[in-house]
Amino acid sequence: MEYLLEGIQRALLLLLSFDPYVVSTAKVQLMVSTSAVVLAAAAAIPLAVAFCFREFPLKGFLLTLINTGMGLPPVVVGLVVFVFFMSKGPLGFLGLIYTKEIMVIAQFILAFPIILSVSISAINAVPVSIRETALTLGAGRREVMMLVLREAAFGIITGVLAGAGRVFAEVGAILTVGGNIAYSVATEQGMVTLSKTRTLSTAIPLETSKGDISSAIAFGLILLLITFILNLLTNYLRRRYAGGAAQA
Repeated sequence: MEYLLEGIQRALLLLLSFDPYVVSTAKVQLMVSTSAVVLAAAAAIPLAVAFCFREFPLKGFLLTLINTGMGLPPVVVGLVVFVFFMSKGPLGFLGLIYTKEIMVIAQFILAFPIILSVSISAINAVPVSIRETALTLGAGRREVMMLVLREAAFGIITGVLAGAGRVFAEVGAILTVGGNIAYSVATEQGMVTLSKTRTLSTAIPLETSKGDISSAIAFGLILLLITFILNLLTNYLRRRYAGGAAQA
């Protein structure tokens, strides 16, 4: 128990002193995962709207594929992305292996089907009577779509949050394509370790295996804080939307 308390105390000191290694690792995590979620949401939400408001062949089959994509094993996604972008792969000329950009691509693939599937479910859950009433009152197709999106906003926000939760805690894909790389630089205070492609989620098992429990705990605390902030933001948006809907 004393060992655990000592590890927590040292972890708090690392956080409060803005340790360069901890800060750089957190920055890489935030940049990669936030970019992946934003890009996935920007692509998935309009596609979900088009999917729900248009009829086309094999629609049911495509929905099954989308739902299947929600359970993609991260390490398999990382392997597929690595094979495509490695030096001998079809996209190897881009030189993205072991960069933050390819980590964003891998996490985009993981977040996209989650946000898309949940958004489709949220839009389809809006009662048909709302669409019919709007059409009866003379609303055009665009107005009906916007009305349905407002009604489905809670579910769509939940989908984005689920996608964020998936990528922020993910290890396998970004470890495979990013390489979990850190480097050392000389400063006035001595040698300092900084992250190149190491994230909070990939640093935790590494530091634990090295016996550096305090750093692992510090990274874990930051991940918990990020999760807490995401939930606060979601609850705020839900309350704000609910207030706006009530006033309308």
